[in-house]
Amino acid sequence: MLARIILLSLFLPFLAIAFSSPGMAQKKPSASVLKKGKAIFKENCEVCHQADAIGKAGVAPSLTNPEFLSISSDKFLEGTIRDGRKDTGMMPFAHLGRSKVRAIVAYLRSREKLPNRTKQVDAQPDARGDPRFGKTWYMNICSTCHGSDGNGYESEGAGTAIGLPGFLDKVTDGYIRETIKVGRSNTRMLSFQGPAAIADLTDREIDDIIVYLRTQAKK
Repeated sequence: MLARIILLSLFLPFLAIAFSSPGMAQKKPSASVLKKGKAIFKENCEVCHQADAIGKAGVAPSLTNPEFLSISSDKFLEGTIRDGRKDTGMMPFAHLGRSKVRAIVAYLRSREKLPNRTKQVDAQPDARGDPRFGKTWYMNICSTCHGSDGNGYESEGAGTAIGLPGFLDKVTDGYIRETIKVGRSNTRMLSFQGPAAIADLTDREIDDIIVYLRTQAKK
């Protein structure tokens, strides 16, 4: 029995190394899958999201933005493509089937430039704030681009519809929180926390905005 315990204690470190090694990481998509994803994107998505998915303000967001990809999980991307976003120009593409939707996501993912932080971001705690204060911050700062009702382009704003269930039902509070804090480079979504930000919001004020959005969506 003692010999078995000693042997197991010697073997476990090597087992841990094996499972944490690069070779055990998630397999990267093949070149053929990426080519397929690019072709499907070009046929179905490029008309709105533009070539290379760089997006166009007032029409469709950038899907290859570094900050966006770093906090967008595959589940979120696949779900959005599959279900679309009701009351927006983003129609559902469930008819493509799972393999084609995943090929699109693989193509988008191949454009990543920043470390993938989706697990850490989605594991953040739910926002705890006051929707009354959140409304004030939202109206003063966010509504200019996202619309007073959070319906984005429908209000002729430059920002997406962040106040509708189609968006809020699929994102975590961590996702919204990080987007407000960091912003999106090379887009009109600026950073809203830090000395160089357009508005240096506190963590509590950001949570107030998140709670307000959640409250509005339920209405």
